[in-house]
This record gives sequence, structure tokens and C-alpha cells, in this order.
Amino acid sequence: MRIALIHALPVSIPPIEEAFERLWPDAKTVNLTDDSLAGDLAAAGSLQLEMTERFLALSRYSAATGADAILFTCSAFGPCIEACAAELDPLPVLKPNEALIEACAEIGGRMAKVGLLVTFKQTLDTMPPEFTSAQPGFRLKTALAGEALDALFAGDRDGHDQAAAQAAAAEFSDCDVIALAQFSLSPAASLIAERTGKPVLTTPDTSVLKLKRMFD
Repeated sequence: MRIALIHALPVSIPPIEEAFERLWPDAKTVNLTDDSLAGDLAAAGSLQLEMTERFLALSRYSAATGADAILFTCSAFGPCIEACAAELDPLPVLKPNEALIEACAEIGGRMAKVGLLVTFKQTLDTMPPEFTSAQPGFRLKTALAGEALDALFAGDRDGHDQAAAQAAAAEFSDCDVIALAQFSLSPAASLIAERTGKPVLTTPDTSVLKLKRMFD
């Protein structure tokens, strides 16, 4: 299988590649990155119509190169990805968090209290509605660890992980399961689980497993 991975941040690439190598090594992955997307979204403050056109261009290119499925790793662009999925149907086009939502329900049940940890502020505009739309019974609690992303951009992976774990421990003590919104958060999963004592789910692992099940 040829899986096209489309990124808005280069830091998303190592976690998803590691997940494929560990969970589905037979799949062939192809990476396509527009690292101006996240900055443009942050500058605009909200999704703009032209961003959907940019996502459509990326997905069309991936389909034209022979992708059997497309996985987006940029969690703040849900409506743009939905437009791509509608246009390319029946080609599988996955949002980064759809498998994560399903896994949260499997672990915590349809009435689970879910702690959603994000490091990119604009994710809070799009991802919570996706959770509650897919699982109306979820009781969602969010936390922003913006300093974690700052540390990651500065090359401080340990500082990123520590900041993420600190935010999760402070906010999610009463949650049934913790969901890590950004692909770049996944290396902090074990530390977050250790600090909180909660099940911790990541977008790379859940997405790869969902794709593998689809093609198996």
C-alpha cells in the first residue's frame, strides 16, 4: 500500500514514520509538506477559504501520484480535510484525529470524560467540535500546552515532553482517557501516562492501526 502523508509542520513527520515502521512496516509512505500552512493559520486567526483550495491541491497531487490512501497530520484543519475527502471519495482520506476519537470511545465508552491535550492553539477551534460531533456523549476537557511547542521548535524535545506532561497532570486528573492532539506530541505519551496514571492515546498509532485494518 502507498500511503500519502500530508503535513503542515515538519515535526509531525518523525512520529508518524516511527508509528508506520513499528505497526505497519509493509506500507510505503510518501511525505508531502507545506510548512507555511500552520504559520498562515496562526497569522489569520481562523481558517480561510483559500486554505481549503491549498489542501485540495495537495490531496489531488497525492492522488495523482498513486496513493491508495491519504492521511493528514495537521489537526487544526478539519474542514479543509473534509472537503478533500468529499472530492476524492472513494479514495480513503483520513483526518488526523478520526481514529483517535474512535479509540477514545473504545477505551472509555461513549460517555467517557476525555482530556484533549493540544500544543497548537488553533487546534482548539476545530478539534473539540469534531470530538463531540462524532461522540455526543463525550465530556471533553481541553488543555493548551503552548510552551511545549515552543520548546520543540527550539530543539528541546525533553522540555517539550516535560511541559506536555505537566499540563496533562494539572488538568486531567478526573479524565478516563487522555488524547494527544498533535502528532508531534506522541513521543511524550509514555511520560504523560506515567505522570497521570491514565490511558494515553496518540494520533500516529491510532491512525496507522485504522489504515492497516482498512486494507487488511
